[in-house]
Amino acid sequence: MSLDETIEQIIGRFGWSQFMQAILVSIPACFDAQQTFISIYADAVPKWHCNTFDTSCNPKSNICKLPRSSWSWDEPSHYSIISDWGLECASSFITSLPASSFYIGSLIGGFTFAILGDFCLGRKNLLYLSSLIMSVTALLTAFSTNIWVYSSLRFVSGLSRSSVITCSLILLTERIGKRLRSQVGTTAFFSYAFGLLSLPAVAYTNRGSSWRILFLYTSIPAIFYFIITYFFVYESPRWLFMQGRDKEAIAILKRIACIEDRILDSYLSNIHHRQEIPKVNPYTSMKDLFKRNWALKRILAVMVIGFGVGVVYFGMLLGVGNLNFSIYLSVIFNASLLIPSNLLTLFFISRWKRKSSLFAFCTISGICSIICVMVGKGREGIQIGLELASFFCSSLAFNVLLLFTIELFPTSVRNSATSLARQAAALGSVFDPVLISIGRKNEFLSFGIFGLTMLLCGFFVIVLPETRGKALCNTMDEQESKDSTMV
Repeated sequence: MSLDETIEQIIGRFGWSQFMQAILVSIPACFDAQQTFISIYADAVPKWHCNTFDTSCNPKSNICKLPRSSWSWDEPSHYSIISDWGLECASSFITSLPASSFYIGSLIGGFTFAILGDFCLGRKNLLYLSSLIMSVTALLTAFSTNIWVYSSLRFVSGLSRSSVITCSLILLTERIGKRLRSQVGTTAFFSYAFGLLSLPAVAYTNRGSSWRILFLYTSIPAIFYFIITYFFVYESPRWLFMQGRDKEAIAILKRIACIEDRILDSYLSNIHHRQEIPKVNPYTSMKDLFKRNWALKRILAVMVIGFGVGVVYFGMLLGVGNLNFSIYLSVIFNASLLIPSNLLTLFFISRWKRKSSLFAFCTISGICSIICVMVGKGREGIQIGLELASFFCSSLAFNVLLLFTIELFPTSVRNSATSLARQAAALGSVFDPVLISIGRKNEFLSFGIFGLTMLLCGFFVIVLPETRGKALCNTMDEQESKDSTMV
């Protein structure tokens, strides 16, 4: 048997060791979600009220044209960075700078650090290094003295967290047989949903406290978690084999295997006597990703789709404040939808064709976002319903896209390719804070553009091959040979 077939036989059955590893590896996604969307509360524009009861001040007044003594914030001034640092009259560029800095950092980090997961660090080390730096930076952010220091730290936080979800997903899927690979991969999505769902609970509990407390409460538990669990998580045996570290890979396979010792020994014997696979140069593989026509077509397509999904997925969450609805309930409603979307992915991913399902989710999400604008203000109930429908479909599209990308590329470039798809989504999210800030005056410039972008990008799924039920390949040559025999 080939190496891939042998590994499939060893890890094909799902046991308790694999289950515990899946839980440990998926939890970093929870902390990632909290840091990704913490700006919804920390950077919020607080509500205000008039101190006087004459015509000079009313709820529709522009506070920048009112005397400072004539109005006050509803919450304490340390509620968000806007009131804490007096940014209520600052430009849209300044108020959106921290969130944009975070997503720009995430974009740059994904392109910069992606290759490290395929090269020297591996999946596990990159996951924990990225997560730990993200959490320590979040802790330091609580002590920011001005908008510039705050934005710089948010940039570093985004830079470091760029590989968290990617490494978590790949580490999950590469240690599971193809029968349950997609289902186990969704545990990272559930963890991400829990992190997003817990954020408004933490924010609401501390709504009278400073925004700094929110950063402390979300970073300190994460730091302790990453330090403690590092020694209990195993590296991907597939990656170790690709690096020529066969002894380490076999030792891990022994720990996670769920078959009889006699049968396991026969499979391991097959590995010992297999033909040696040459060590893969990651830089050569990355070049191949853009030099080989089939690989270039795939990576460009998933990046364009990722861009469209990212615009809507992050834009819907960050833009809920524009709908004149409770900022706590809005985030809770959206986060709650991640649970059923992940459940649908979990139970139906083995039955869904990747291409048709991804195209359908992108189309429905884009249409709902555009209709949300057409409904207009004064119908908040209908608007929030359409917004939730759009976000629900975008989250399904996001799940399918990541799993689809993992199946499209071989082990030698899988981390890099998946990171590129995620960073394309991060690129889409970079524009969201500015569009949302402008969209407070014209909703089409936020939700309308979200929908149109999603619709247009969704059509690029047509150029991708179907991968449902296919085994994972290890090298670019193996993937190309396999694809050519299927044509």
